[in-house]
Amino acid sequence: MKTKAAWKMAVDICMLLALLFLMGYQLWGEAAHEWAGAGILVLFIAHNVLNRKWYASLFKGRYTPMRVFQACINLLTLAAMAAQMYSGIVMSRHVFDFLPIDGGMSMARRLHILGAYWGYLLISLHFGIHWNMVLERIRKRRRDSEKQKGEAASDRHFPIPFLLGLAVAAYGLWVFIKRDFLTYMFLQSEFVFLDYEEPALLFYADYLALMGLCMFAAHYVSKALKKAGAGKARRREQ
Repeated sequence: MKTKAAWKMAVDICMLLALLFLMGYQLWGEAAHEWAGAGILVLFIAHNVLNRKWYASLFKGRYTPMRVFQACINLLTLAAMAAQMYSGIVMSRHVFDFLPIDGGMSMARRLHILGAYWGYLLISLHFGIHWNMVLERIRKRRRDSEKQKGEAASDRHFPIPFLLGLAVAAYGLWVFIKRDFLTYMFLQSEFVFLDYEEPALLFYADYLALMGLCMFAAHYVSKALKKAGAGKARRREQ
């Protein structure tokens, strides 16, 4: 793996772990939440620096259905993270407490709720779009392994990973409903219910399943859009 690709993967994995940590505010307390928030701010900046070529290409080339979908998810994620970072700094009582910020707490609280719930889903969708890259690496290693063993390389599709993904997505949908995500995504309540008695294992099982739902959906929507784009390209060539 090239050095830049390795850095990208490391930053992305750290961002995912930090994101999961941040969603469990009630499990770790305010100070830890703020320091993790500051950490994800640094990681988010690093992620965008490492992927700056994407911004340079925004106004170049033709927009296929897949490219439109990806651009929308990326730009919405950027907006959600910007809202999250700004509101977190305004409300800070530990990490950024030295900044001379007065007022704006009410608006910052609303932005923080919106940024947290929209941001979690959008970042999960963002990673789901790129999940095919991970799968392709796995397939490539399997084909290389088969060649080394003298076996015929194949592109067999096994139903078990799909069925597992579908099961996780189904549970994630139930979590989405159970945890009232729509209530907070559309700010129907400005006060988030936090269960301080909930076991950390159960909490993170739920949020990982919810992430799995988004990644599953984004992955298969991406496949459908790529197929539709390829079909249009063939028709234009005929």
